[in-house]
Amino acid sequence: APLSSKAVALVALFSLLVTYAAGAGNFNDSAFTADPNWEDARATWYGAPTGAGPDDDGGACGFKNTNQYPFSSMTSCGNEPIFKDGKGCGSCYQIRCTNDQSCSGNPETVVITDMNYYPVAKYHFDLSGTAFGAMAKPGLSEKLRHSGIIDIQFKRVPCEFPGLKVTFHVEQGSNPVYFAVLVEYEDGDGDVVQVDLMEANSGTWTPMRESWGSIWRLDSGHRLQAPFSMRITNESGKTLVADKVIPANWAPSTFYRSIVQYS
Repeated sequence: APLSSKAVALVALFSLLVTYAAGAGNFNDSAFTADPNWEDARATWYGAPTGAGPDDDGGACGFKNTNQYPFSSMTSCGNEPIFKDGKGCGSCYQIRCTNDQSCSGNPETVVITDMNYYPVAKYHFDLSGTAFGAMAKPGLSEKLRHSGIIDIQFKRVPCEFPGLKVTFHVEQGSNPVYFAVLVEYEDGDGDVVQVDLMEANSGTWTPMRESWGSIWRLDSGHRLQAPFSMRITNESGKTLVADKVIPANWAPSTFYRSIVQYS
């Protein structure tokens, strides 16, 4: 009897996995679902007390000007379960603290823009000074920052970047046979797990490789023919296509805004 019940359980598990795999790439599947439960973590902060991390850039993810809209300095490093070798870049979390007397207990939303290399807990948010202080009661931000390391709670939430479409930044060093692009401002999951490129008139998608953070690259054996269409896939398996978003006269170190966004 025990063997047969194990067999039934295995069949049920296999069936569940097959069902999930079959629906993973279906655009009509439900979008990313927020985590309903708060989990425990620890938080520290770095950079300027009211900054967005060192030099106000995104460090290990490649995002720039994170002190400006839409990140608005509400940024954080995440350790590996949060950073996910760069595939967690751009994901959004609500954080709150209640144990410190300076804590407001109100949830604040942060975006993962960097890697935390020296975690002090299973889940460790190394926040910008701005984000750390945002968890405080009014007027007590500086006092909370003086606490240094605090216990917090967190949960994953969908990202919302009002007024913005998915944006592609062609990275410095890109040339006719090497193309690297940073992808940002994805609503919903907020992150990207695959990027594909279609050259002009090719009709074929070529997979790009994750270079680091949110930067994806294509090392080509031939001169790439622009304009390029870009296809991105998020963690939930939903894809978006930005048709001919990179023009024929593209240039390195340039932003190209698409007209598409995850709904």
